[in-house]
Amino acid sequence: MTSKEYYLGIDLGSVSTNVVAIDEKGDLKEKLYLRTGGKPISVLLGGMRQIEKRLGSGARIKGVGTTGSGRQLAGVIVGADIVKNEITAHAFATKNVVPDVGTIMEIGGQDSKIIFLRNGVVYDFAMNTVCAAGTGSFIDRQAARLDIPIEKFGEYALRADSPVRIAGRCAVFAESDMIHKQQTGHSIENIIAGLCEALVRNYFNNLAKGKDINHPVVFQGGVAANVGIVAAFEKELGSKIIIPEYFDVMGAYGAALLAMEKSAGATNFRGFKNAMCNYQAKSIDCGGCPNMCEIIEISQNGSPVARWGDRCGKWATGAQNSEVV
Repeated sequence: MTSKEYYLGIDLGSVSTNVVAIDEKGDLKEKLYLRTGGKPISVLLGGMRQIEKRLGSGARIKGVGTTGSGRQLAGVIVGADIVKNEITAHAFATKNVVPDVGTIMEIGGQDSKIIFLRNGVVYDFAMNTVCAAGTGSFIDRQAARLDIPIEKFGEYALRADSPVRIAGRCAVFAESDMIHKQQTGHSIENIIAGLCEALVRNYFNNLAKGKDINHPVVFQGGVAANVGIVAAFEKELGSKIIIPEYFDVMGAYGAALLAMEKSAGATNFRGFKNAMCNYQAKSIDCGGCPNMCEIIEISQNGSPVARWGDRCGKWATGAQNSEVV
């Protein structure tokens, strides 16, 4: 069988774990969007087994990149060649799809971010990791509370004839306001439309206040599948926004492209057989100085393979050959 060569990108987040494979032209060939469910290691290993089956026995991995809140953990387990933050990964992926992109809006399961570019270079960004309002997990919770499938949630907003005003600056207040509007007899459609508009207002007030939104505007992340939120963004901006084909895995796609750019012939990839190993994580409190650092230790089949979290480098091991940013 002819060997096919690929680069892998992994975006390990608190809500979803995404794995993609691209060919040497940068074209996305396979993608996985998995729910992390509080089990990042087991979900990542399961994803690696799935992507191996999809690529087939003749596949050869030439490089691996990781990103997301669990990028360092993923990098240690799979053997990453490059470990990048989400801003860099999302920007790199989006420029590959929309070269003249001016603003990137990304809403994930637990956070949201906005990235500003000029001449293809990131010059400013903002992230919201504190308030749950407007994130995918909050919208999931409201859909479950209203007994509406999340895939249909946004469609209700499009059927609204008079969206109500919802307080969207806080997840707790937003939910309370929705309940109050239900009790006063407003339709579900108008309540959901009002929620979408409130979350968009909150997004701009938190992340883009006083900043210019440069066009074209690209919207990505899992929430980009919600047509109600998309409509609310376009209403607020007064113009159309671009939804990339692979909007849900753009972080992983960017990580794969970065791995391909960095490729120098050799890779740290530890092989798909690694997905059959047993990995465990534990915390160690270092009392060596007043900093009292919490050390994260990753073990493979009972033997430590990596530690990080210390400020002085006393404990740090593993992933020394990866480019970490």
